[in-house]
Amino acid sequence: MTTEPTIERSRLVSLDALRGFDMCWILGLAGLLEHLLNALHVPGRKAIIDQMEHVDWAGFHFLDLIFPLFLFISGVSLAIVIPRRLASEGRSATARKLVLRAAVLFMLGVIYSGGLENGIEKVRWLGVLQRIALGSCGAGLLSMWLSPRGLVAALIALLVGYWALLTFVPVPGIGAGNYAEGMNLTNYLDRVFLMGHKYDGDHDPEGILSTLPAIATGLLGILAGRWITGASSPSRKTWSLIAAGLLLLIAGWVWHLQFPVIKKLWTSSFVLVAGGWSAILLGVFYGIIEVAGWKAWTKPFVWVGANPIMMYLCSDFGFFSIVGSRLTGPMHGEWSWVPALVNFLLMLATARYLFRRGIYLRV
Repeated sequence: MTTEPTIERSRLVSLDALRGFDMCWILGLAGLLEHLLNALHVPGRKAIIDQMEHVDWAGFHFLDLIFPLFLFISGVSLAIVIPRRLASEGRSATARKLVLRAAVLFMLGVIYSGGLENGIEKVRWLGVLQRIALGSCGAGLLSMWLSPRGLVAALIALLVGYWALLTFVPVPGIGAGNYAEGMNLTNYLDRVFLMGHKYDGDHDPEGILSTLPAIATGLLGILAGRWITGASSPSRKTWSLIAAGLLLLIAGWVWHLQFPVIKKLWTSSFVLVAGGWSAILLGVFYGIIEVAGWKAWTKPFVWVGANPIMMYLCSDFGFFSIVGSRLTGPMHGEWSWVPALVNFLLMLATARYLFRRGIYLRV
């Protein structure tokens, strides 16, 4: 953890705001919205509440975007940071820092998932933070050696290669081309080779083979980051990101007809759909904040977005819910939204405190 007087002036406010927007849904905003909709008996609330839940298997809800959006944003950040480090520190030092960052984030993920609490045989070696570590590191290393065309080629190779593996490589006793849960190549490899605790019994949604398309998500972010830091006009950057996002959405849903959009497998079609929405959101935030100059509304998101890992760990270790429950006590029925609101406000207050004092968990 480091202490700095201010966020670097060169940071994109839109990027921190989008990161904070993304994190807020993880840190209680989804639950708060659900409680409010139920308490106010909002017509049609079920359709909105359904979007606050992950799909069981195939398909796509709003909440399914939150994780890949964070990995996409990590790629955008790397596209800004890596060229500076290459210029000032050289290729070897930059690569070492990328790998070291990934190792630290990976170990934080292991601790976050329970660590050695239940013995080494029950360690969850692959999880959310571990996926971010591996996906962003893989994409970052590729970006150090490949041109934009090379990155596009690597992206296509990862997506098509992953599709080909799941479509044509037979699973023992089942055959090839089966994408059902527990019947596909990704889940099979986890069952055979992934040690320790697995989130879904004998396989994990952040498993071994699906790390490959997760790197592709990071590459989409890096390509977006290179575009947004390029020489084009700000308005062209905005509309190009939105247009590219729409094309990715169309491509993803067309591919869905043969290779379903499944978050728990991180299918290639899922990468395109999630990447499409991520590019659109980046374009919208960039256009509103950097082009139009409307920044005042972003402050709470920037507080959170400047310190996402710290907020994530504090939330999971129960800091906000423990303090919040002591402030409100149990509340049910039409007042069930109050504890959720207090918890969320505690999170924002903590993020603001850390931001104003320049305290960040740098990984």
